[in-house]
Amino acid sequence: MARVEPVEIIEDGLLLRPWRASDADAVHRACQDPDIQRWTAVPRPYLPEHASGFVTEFSARAWLTGTGAPFAVCDAATGELLGSCGLVAIDTGSGSGEIGYWTAPWARGRGIAVRAARAVARWAFDGLKLRRLIWQAELGNHASRLVALRCGFRIEGRLRLADPPPEGDVEGWIGTLLPGEVPDPGTTGPAGPGTLQARRAAVFGRPQPVLFAGAGAGELRLRPMEERDLDAVVDTCRDADTIRWTSVPDPYDRADAESYLSYARGAWAAGTSACYVVADVDDRYAGTIDLRLSPTDPLLADVGFMTGPASRGRGVMPAALTALSTWGFATLGLARIEWRANVGNTASRRVAEKAGFVFEGTARGGVAHRGGRVDAWMAGLLAAHLS
Repeated sequence: MARVEPVEIIEDGLLLRPWRASDADAVHRACQDPDIQRWTAVPRPYLPEHASGFVTEFSARAWLTGTGAPFAVCDAATGELLGSCGLVAIDTGSGSGEIGYWTAPWARGRGIAVRAARAVARWAFDGLKLRRLIWQAELGNHASRLVALRCGFRIEGRLRLADPPPEGDVEGWIGTLLPGEVPDPGTTGPAGPGTLQARRAAVFGRPQPVLFAGAGAGELRLRPMEERDLDAVVDTCRDADTIRWTSVPDPYDRADAESYLSYARGAWAAGTSACYVVADVDDRYAGTIDLRLSPTDPLLADVGFMTGPASRGRGVMPAALTALSTWGFATLGLARIEWRANVGNTASRRVAEKAGFVFEGTARGGVAHRGGRVDAWMAGLLAAHLS
């Protein structure tokens, strides 16, 4: 590949320049940050020699060989180092490049990554004449995803990672940006502060919270599913009523429960669903409940639940459904939550109606069930209808 000539970019209050040996101390300090270590490929532990090698040998070699264009992101007025942004890969043959960035912990909350990534994108299109930029991030890195959206990237979908982190997800997001799609400096752009996307990125970018509900038998906890719940999940899914009214595999074994746990963790990381175990006052499994966001309507979700046989008839699930629905309206900004169940599943219908869901009718062939379609009861809940 041909050498890429190092440049400096001044835009929107930032100075983007090639790295210098004098930056090593600040890079070492920034890369002690848990979020940078969690979501990027920096070595762990991150030692002073790693920082020195990055700002001298690695950076210079990327420019010289034309394989990358790494910039130090600095305050244009003071010169303070604020972060890193640049092209981590360049393919001149296809006219494509991949962007990467991180913000130093002392500079967060000021839109540094957005401003820097927009500047790099403009330079890549205008200066290098690239025809496409790619962004990738591990599933769950909602902060990086939000930056990409604010820079105009279209999130195309998910892909399996070539080199997943040992403790991370094996899947990632991928997005693309074309010339003419970069928002102007100083503009809010897509997914700006206060938008629903920004609000949900803040929610799903953190560990799944524990919710609380009051029931006749005492306080309930809605918490993320854990390995210790799997035997109880198996028992619940082997129960005759569960098999009759749901689509759980039959027969149901430990591997199915492990797949459910994997789904629950992946859905939270992706920001598509909040799957909870309902636990009693002694933190014992009483059931599971899922709030699943619609892929087409950002203000709509549907709910599904199953109660452990030993916990039925104790008011556990109506209380859990009320708590989760309240959280969905208040925290996720939902406008409507829907419930569906096979016609005849009166126990599930009672749970929904006790939680304030209003029965709306029957959908012919409304749900898939055991290789076919069956009629389904439907009900909806709005924030004003919470009991």
